[in-house]
Amino acid sequence: MTGRRSKKPLFERGLIPVPGAPLVWRDSQHFDRWQDRPCALCDQPTPMRSHSGELVHKACAEDWIAANPTEARLGRFASDVQPNRRRNDDHA
Repeated sequence: MTGRRSKKPLFERGLIPVPGAPLVWRDSQHFDRWQDRPCALCDQPTPMRSHSGELVHKACAEDWIAANPTEARLGRFASDVQPNRRRNDDHA
């Protein structure tokens, strides 16, 4: 063992939204109810966490994706995995 730790996500990532689209962070693991810490992008206190545990407001992450569309494809911020729908809501 080399002593280096791999950066493993805390939980499974979903899709990376297109610039300007909202992130879907519904999983409770995005919220630390015990401690607000400085956002990595704006330095204001936040209880929010990304999939990798990075301290970041959801709005700051969405703004970062819009400002850095090429880098965003590398997956710094992503939406939650969306469960498959069980029923057909198409009433056309």
